[in-house]
Amino acid sequence: MKKITLLLALITIAGMEAFSQYQYEVFSEQPNEKTYKGIISRQVLISDTSFKWYAENLENYTPSKSAVDELKKNKDSLEFLVFMGTWCEDSHFIIPKFYALLDAAGFPQDHVTLIGVDRNKKTLSHLCEALNIENVPTIIVMKAGKELGRVVEYGSYGLFDAELGEIIHNATASR
Repeated sequence: MKKITLLLALITIAGMEAFSQYQYEVFSEQPNEKTYKGIISRQVLISDTSFKWYAENLENYTPSKSAVDELKKNKDSLEFLVFMGTWCEDSHFIIPKFYALLDAAGFPQDHVTLIGVDRNKKTLSHLCEALNIENVPTIIVMKAGKELGRVVEYGSYGLFDAELGEIIHNATASR
């Protein structure tokens, strides 16, 4: 059942990307705040002058070496489905670092789908409900349409990148 739900979510995302002129909505839920809801891109975050936090949160970050190594070894077979809130401080901190980690590994950007959610953790096409997204950011590691694992917020011990590396290593070493 979980595999079918994930497959339907991926089909929905692909359909939205292929047939939608606008992949996201932009609105304000609170004063002086911009919320992106739907499929967004790293470029949207970098180019929107409201999101100064993107560049600020890259300072002094060094990606986990083990995570970089695992991403390099598996870059052709993995995909990421990432849920974030442009209003969320945890997302502000983690998402720029996530992309820096991918850059360090030479990971293809077209293997990442970034989805913005509103403050109620809702996005277009009910993807949050279908994939049980309760907190953001949530980074789902996928291979061949199957979820290998996920890191929610900072992860279980506060090092999201090291935990991503462990998920990838454990899932790919056993196959």
